Parts: sequence; structure tokens; C-alpha cells
Amino acid sequence: MEVISVKFQENVLQEIDEKISEHNFNSRTEFIREAVRDKLAELSREDLMKEFLKFKGKAKKATTYEENKKTKELVSKELMAELEKRFN
Repeated sequence: MEVISVKFQENVLQEIDEKISEHNFNSRTEFIREAVRDKLAELSREDLMKEFLKFKGKAKKATTYEENKKTKELVSKELMAELEKRFN
């Protein structure tokens, strides 16, 4: 593990300290690591959604609402499984 240094304004540190207490984090380091993991997961989801939306309207076949719903559920499960693999 590599060590890095980060500077924060005092008001941001106070807010971090409040959240650490409210949400039972052990330290600022743990809180910041979790925040970075969350942001990376969010960006990955956004990237995947952008890629997915490229295909919107490209199908040659009309689908029913139920077929669309099943597909969305399947894709959501696959996406969550992939994110779990990457970030846990």
C-alpha cells in the first residue's frame, strides 16, 4: 500500500470528523478510503451506463415491456456482480 498526503480545509475536516462519529468509522483514513471507493464505483457505473446508452434504439426487433423489464433486471444483476468483483 502506498502512502499519500492530502490537504483539506478546516471546515471539510470538521465535517469529515462529524460523519466519522455518526457512521462509526474508525479513522479519517478509513473514511477517506471508503469515499474514494464509492466515487470509483460511481464513475464506473456512469461509464457503463454511457456505454449501454449507445445501444439505445439500435435493436432491429421490437420488444415488449415485460421483455425490457427482464433484460434490465438481468443487466442490473450482472452490473452489480461486476462492481462487487472490482471493488470488494
